[in-house]
Amino acid sequence: MFQHDTLEASCGEVRMADVGGPVLRQLLSYMYTLEAPQQTDTARELLTAADKYGLSALKAACEQQVAAQLEVETAAAAAVLAVRHSCPSLTAAAVHFIRAHEYKVMATQGWADAVRSCPEHLIEVSRLLGEPPAEPSAPAAPADRPPSGSSRTTAAAPATPAARRSPPPPDSAAVSRLRSLSQQERGRRLIEAAEQGAVEQLRELLAAGADVGAREECGGDYTALHVAADGGHEAAASCLVGAGAEVDARDGSGQRTPLHWAAENGHAGVVRLLVGASADPNARDRWGETPLHSAVAGGSAEAAAELLLAGADRGARDVYGRTPLDLDRENDDQELVDMLTQR
Repeated sequence: MFQHDTLEASCGEVRMADVGGPVLRQLLSYMYTLEAPQQTDTARELLTAADKYGLSALKAACEQQVAAQLEVETAAAAAVLAVRHSCPSLTAAAVHFIRAHEYKVMATQGWADAVRSCPEHLIEVSRLLGEPPAEPSAPAAPADRPPSGSSRTTAAAPATPAARRSPPPPDSAAVSRLRSLSQQERGRRLIEAAEQGAVEQLRELLAAGADVGAREECGGDYTALHVAADGGHEAAASCLVGAGAEVDARDGSGQRTPLHWAAENGHAGVVRLLVGASADPNARDRWGETPLHSAVAGGSAEAAAELLLAGADRGARDVYGRTPLDLDRENDDQELVDMLTQR
């Protein structure tokens, strides 16, 4: 920056507005000592900065630290971080961790947040989950060149976590057989698997090329995400959302979204997942009802609470002029009345 005709050269100063104070101190310390910080709680932010400024050995050390700190709630964020910054070792470790925990990660708020903020990276993670597993390996640590006068070597980075027993990947023979089916039949089976909450079958069908937006056209013209939401199958819904399912898809009979279906049946966990994936909490069906109307009609205070937290309009009126509170007064549910009148 100082050797060319740049703003930094003219003012003698480099501004790094995207790096926080603690991370910047660690970054500069590493550049002059080549000693990576140990057991830091800023490993993710430091990895991002190391990648941006070309400190490959520091980046590799941060990969190992993030891998060692993987938890069910944070694994999705770690996997997205790994894909975004081209970290093969951390990517493998995160995918291995998600498999080892029987895909419980997909039912967390962390996964829902990743679906909302980084869908393109999470789609890549979902694709990797459908491939045969490989043991995570320690990344190579290329030597970063220190500034002039520095000759210290890189400190040893912590080892990656021990390999965990992972569930079997999608059966390659089953995937091959499914590929021989017509696209229509694969779509029919995808909807059937979603209705049953059969996550492994969903993964096999998606790996075989099933259309995640396939519709059941004989009845209500609905998607696999509709029926997963209807049944309260959080893991199945998360799998479909991660594969790119349209969260605001409309069914054919009432123009209702998966969020309407989940809310009406009181599946608060699926409601949380869908609004976390940017589903519209104020979507209107054919009768002008919002998901909050549906939650109230179904008598689910928990689902209604999730919708209110997501910004649902408690004053929305259906085509008959009724608000969710009007519906609730008809049902005489005092808990919901209190919730809807609370400011």
